Amino acid sequence: MSSAPENNADRRVIEDFGHEWAAYSNSAPSHEEHRRLFNAYFSIFPFDKLAKDAEGFDAGCGSGRWAIFVSERVGKLHCIDAAASALDTAREMLGSKRNVEFHLASIEDMPIKNASQDFGYSLGVLHHIPDTERALRDCVAKLKPGAPFLVYLYYRFDNSPGWFVAVWRISDLLRRMVSPMPFPIKRMVTDLIAVLVYWPMARAAKLAERLGADVSNVPLSYYRDAGFRTIRNDALDRFGTRLEQRFTRIEIAEMMEKAGLKNIRFREAEPYWVALGTRG
Repeated sequence: MSSAPENNADRRVIEDFGHEWAAYSNSAPSHEEHRRLFNAYFSIFPFDKLAKDAEGFDAGCGSGRWAIFVSERVGKLHCIDAAASALDTAREMLGSKRNVEFHLASIEDMPIKNASQDFGYSLGVLHHIPDTERALRDCVAKLKPGAPFLVYLYYRFDNSPGWFVAVWRISDLLRRMVSPMPFPIKRMVTDLIAVLVYWPMARAAKLAERLGADVSNVPLSYYRDAGFRTIRNDALDRFGTRLEQRFTRIEIAEMMEKAGLKNIRFREAEPYWVALGTRG
């Protein structure tokens, strides 16, 4: 892993995500699609083994789109984000939840005592931090021994064919051009990408699936059942982010072990890679 600055955060990335979550607040979290996405990301999370008064944290909560479902299942949830506008959006979404506390802080500065939490999770966040491994260690330090931690990190296509990787490399060149743009322009460009690329390819994959084809390796087939708002949000997330790191399954397992997690298991379906471990 590359070395990181003393402050393990990129302010430009934080600002970008603050703009994103303010723009796409996911204001209808009870919608069937949001619940379906939650069920996919948390499919291996052991809610059934948590005590009713379990206390945990969402590291990089964004708009609170996962926290609103998690808060229904636990005693107390700390929502932590380094972007003030993102946290404002989460407060608006979760304002009626009395068991949720909000903290404006980076992951390395989470205002939670070490070894105090019954669970934790960080989905789609740590790969946007300069030193992902260090950020993972900071999260695990907050857990009690035996507490579960769920993480989602972008995969490096270690289970995909070579042509798929080649397509991604082309898209990554586009990301490097789009991500430094001012947010209004960036949002307009990524909306066009959603309309002209994501939407038609996702719907083509859906049609092919209905005709009996295997679409598991078709680019953007993951969005074949997604609504357009989700597609717009994810196009901005993908092409509007200046800092993006990707990891193989083996690399993720190694980072988790070094951070102090054991009993590591992976979700064996998209999204890749979602992994769960417990603090030793």
